[in-house]
Amino acid sequence: MLDKLTARAVSAGTGLRVLASSGIIRPYSPVVLARLLRTVRSWGTGPAGGFAALAVRSPDRVGLVDELGSLTFGELHRRSNALARALADRGVREGDSVAVMCRNHRGFVDASVAVAKLGADVLYLNTAFAGPQLVDVLEREQPAVVVHDEEFTELLQEAHVDDRVLAWTDGPTEADTLESLIAGHPDDDLDPPERHGRVVILTSGTTGTPKGAPRKEAGVDAAISLLSRMPLRHGWRTHIVAPLFHTWGFAHLALAMLLGSTVVLRRRFDPETALEVTQRERCDSMVVIPVMLQRILALDEEVLARYDLPTLKVVAASGSALPGDLALSWMDHFGDNLYNIYGSTEVAYASIANPRDLREAPASAGRPPWATVVKVLDDQGREVPQGESGRIFVGNNLLFEGYTGGGHKEVVDGLMSSGDVGRIGDDGRLYVEGRDDEMIVSGGENVFPKEVEDCLARHPDVLEVAAVGVDDDDYGKRLRAFVVARNGSSPSEDDLKGWVKQNLARYKVPREIVMLDELPRNATGKVLKRDLAARDGDGSDTDTAGAADGDGDA
Repeated sequence: MLDKLTARAVSAGTGLRVLASSGIIRPYSPVVLARLLRTVRSWGTGPAGGFAALAVRSPDRVGLVDELGSLTFGELHRRSNALARALADRGVREGDSVAVMCRNHRGFVDASVAVAKLGADVLYLNTAFAGPQLVDVLEREQPAVVVHDEEFTELLQEAHVDDRVLAWTDGPTEADTLESLIAGHPDDDLDPPERHGRVVILTSGTTGTPKGAPRKEAGVDAAISLLSRMPLRHGWRTHIVAPLFHTWGFAHLALAMLLGSTVVLRRRFDPETALEVTQRERCDSMVVIPVMLQRILALDEEVLARYDLPTLKVVAASGSALPGDLALSWMDHFGDNLYNIYGSTEVAYASIANPRDLREAPASAGRPPWATVVKVLDDQGREVPQGESGRIFVGNNLLFEGYTGGGHKEVVDGLMSSGDVGRIGDDGRLYVEGRDDEMIVSGGENVFPKEVEDCLARHPDVLEVAAVGVDDDDYGKRLRAFVVARNGSSPSEDDLKGWVKQNLARYKVPREIVMLDELPRNATGKVLKRDLAARDGDGSDTDTAGAADGDGDA
């Protein structure tokens, strides 16, 4: 009992130090402090309470910058009050859900906060979903209203949704828009609902139908977990380049509520624009997915030389593994400011690799953050010895509650499966070897595509690569790699196979290497491997493609 009490005290002390060093714990006047406590008690720690508290703390501070200009925290609060009233007039009630299909702009934030103020759930739709995926998700989730950018109108035509509101329009329209609803309703404070709404983030759908993974308000624990290994600070300017509808982008919107950060947004990602906006807006941090770093580093050297990003202190990457030596290449160009976070929609943050980890072990996923346990288990649920491979399980206060359509991730002794296979190295760092459903057995040998992908990604003529297992009459399975060459390069298949043979065991050399102009990806940068598995050896599509039923978002 004494050991447990001591551990709790140490953990609590660590949490307080993290909150203090990040500037979250700071002095306020007695009047402001009392109002803050009442606000959080009434509205909770989700989007409703977070932005209401910012309006109390710093009403005149700029909270958001997008292509339309800037909004203060006070303006964001009042806009969401008006929009909440408008949605209530359209029939949205506590416990309902509202779907949001928006790119990164003020409308995403307006809708998220307004829905939360009604005690309803907000369901974030992936902006890269195909029409059939949208129909399936909306049929399952049954939202009362869909808020979407005008560009997605045609995609939503087949979905049976009675009420829609446009968030971003590119010209005049007679349809209801967020701006018209906000302008047409009072913006004074609302009475808080009895129920606190949930945020429902969909899994990526790279290997099956997207599933809804709902979360209650995470509270301060989620922030401490990230901040314990990533030094974000109060009042920073944060360029969220990653999609807000994704776990990683939304996490930094939630952090901004706690840190009082100014959020800088652009609707679409362009490699040079991302650098230009980060430099011009003097951003302290930038939130990305790894493919964005790849695309930035693929710019011509003369373009990269225009941007030194003098104010940038943290580049926070998550969403998929860092391929090859991407981490080293980024830090060699822009300094040791890269932090890579490994986790999933279901387990949240499992481990964080800081710049030192990435310098010393670029292939590692770093170490678990505060109040997080990571174990590697065998098929019987027993912990494997250090250095041996097994399935990765995670324990923290942020695990999801189960999919909205039913089902759950496997849980062993309170630890939830991440869906990946990996090992704890002799250096104490976590190494993720691949999805537990991607490993193939070729000629009796276990092969993880990720190891081969990382090897090929280090070839000087390779821009990006993905590998999948395909059926083989002689070996059961064989590896097929798909490669995108750097501009001006044309590596041969024999050259690339020879590269793998020099660096890995012979049985890991892909039997086929297919050159593509680009890899198929979803909006969060994940490679759609089920699409690749459906291609013949010449890269063309076939009609037979097997897709596993499961998702994970590293």
